[in-house]
Amino acid sequence: MSASVSPLRAIGLVHGLLIRQLLTRGRILALLALSVLLGVVSLSVRLSDTLENPLRSSVEIFDVVGFTLVVPIVALVFAGAALGDSREDGTLVYLWLRPMDRWPVVVGAWLAAVSVSLPLTVVPLGISAMIAGVGEGLLMATVLAALVGVLVYSAVFVLLGLLLKNSIIWGIGYILIWEGLIAQFGSALGKAALRGYTRSILANRMDIDLDGFSEVSTASAVAIPIVVTIVALFLAAARLRTMEID
Repeated sequence: MSASVSPLRAIGLVHGLLIRQLLTRGRILALLALSVLLGVVSLSVRLSDTLENPLRSSVEIFDVVGFTLVVPIVALVFAGAALGDSREDGTLVYLWLRPMDRWPVVVGAWLAAVSVSLPLTVVPLGISAMIAGVGEGLLMATVLAALVGVLVYSAVFVLLGLLLKNSIIWGIGYILIWEGLIAQFGSALGKAALRGYTRSILANRMDIDLDGFSEVSTASAVAIPIVVTIVALFLAAARLRTMEID
């Protein structure tokens, strides 16, 4: 089928359609509540008089709460649903009624997930970094790591939504078991986890060793997730091209 809808217009159509579907009050309130948790913990660190190294404690909290829970879970909820929900409820077929190629559909879905996830992660994490009161460096490191994390997690979870039913459940398992637990057992496993790169950004920019995760340079910690993002989107487009939509 020749695509009569231009790729840019197709991306815009898919992005606009999915944004309206993804933005539900329940999702936004639930995920904001998760982000508020980080702010509460950051405030407790600032008010504590017993911490020997408040900077290190703040970085470790952002690593565990911000980049093991908040960023990947927010990205999972929206990216996994972007095409996954449409696939499961059968509404994805309506996109096929327009003569467009498949890769703009994937890119539009990814951009929709990123558009929603970024403000729900970068803004709360940035506010939490300011609440921690340990310097502007944490704010800049947090914003950069959150941006990288949202871009790559969204691409991976868009692919997951096309590969598996109940992608949210599978994604949570991946986040908690692989990213949250197994990847901590060694630097080699850490490099195979997306979390390792957001950790490296934090570790390098704050000059704090997080169990060997500063071994990856900041440039590599940004470049490698970008490559993973491109590969995931390519695989998602290939998957969508071969799927039978009922």
